Amino acid sequence: MDFNFLNLAKNSILVAFIPITLPAIAQDGTIYPLDPPDEPNAIPLGTGSVQDQPAPETWFRQWGDPMARNISKATLTPFLPEPGKANGTAIIVAPGGGFRWLSMGNEGWEVAEALAEQGIAAFVLKYRLHPTSESLDEFTEWMNRPRPAAAPSSETTESETPPSPQQRDLSNQLEDAEAAYAMILDRADEWGVDVDRIGMIGFSAGAGLTMHSTLHSETMKLAFIGPIYGGMGSVEVPENAPPMFNVIATDDFLFRGQFGVIDSWYKAGIPVEFHLYQNGGHGFGLGNPGRTSNRWFEAFMHWLEVNEFLTGE
Repeated sequence: MDFNFLNLAKNSILVAFIPITLPAIAQDGTIYPLDPPDEPNAIPLGTGSVQDQPAPETWFRQWGDPMARNISKATLTPFLPEPGKANGTAIIVAPGGGFRWLSMGNEGWEVAEALAEQGIAAFVLKYRLHPTSESLDEFTEWMNRPRPAAAPSSETTESETPPSPQQRDLSNQLEDAEAAYAMILDRADEWGVDVDRIGMIGFSAGAGLTMHSTLHSETMKLAFIGPIYGGMGSVEVPENAPPMFNVIATDDFLFRGQFGVIDSWYKAGIPVEFHLYQNGGHGFGLGNPGRTSNRWFEAFMHWLEVNEFLTGE
């Protein structure tokens, strides 16, 4: 699979694609070691390191997707549209992975490329993660550990509900998101970005970071957000919260029959659009064959257009 990165000069925008070719590996749940791909346009965010992180950043592949773990230095990778397509909208893309790895292809690069094709300047945020074992075998064993089956929503108690991002220490991740937003503001003219139309979307844990940034950042003024298959619990909505586009499938283990975050946005009087798909599971990225969730990206683009996020004043 090839991932194309835009070659960006410091003080100009060059539209030249640099392919990154990863070795073909069967798309199954087995975890394979992977040499770190070249990331020629990843810009360090300078937000520091991770305390008590002895292991170096390493990569693996699962379900055909390149993934990174033990990230201790955050970066931002721009995917800029061709000048003739650019509409000025910018979106920070936050991949998921339980804050212990990042699904860089499925929920990062591929999504950013799709956004750039629509004229949107997309920026993949590779944020810092909680440490995992340096040994891939030990990490694999931890990933494959037995887990208790989720209780039906009617039987789930508050103590059994997975902790929301707001209950975790996400200070590093929030700092990375704020640094990414600040960098886009600082280089908006260079990158052709309208500073009033910067949004953020995230997947799974990345959706949690998107929500955490919305609820807790004092510096990010996001125009819109898109949590994709994230936690659905109720939240306290800030007065200046942005419009939200939310997606999840009924067969996603994070759904659990909850509509809390949707209800919170609705009761706060903030525009919200919610797509509950019949199937899709978890981690579908832009989509999996034969699932009803495969059309979410088109719906998202339509939502952006109708709400005039793709046009400036």
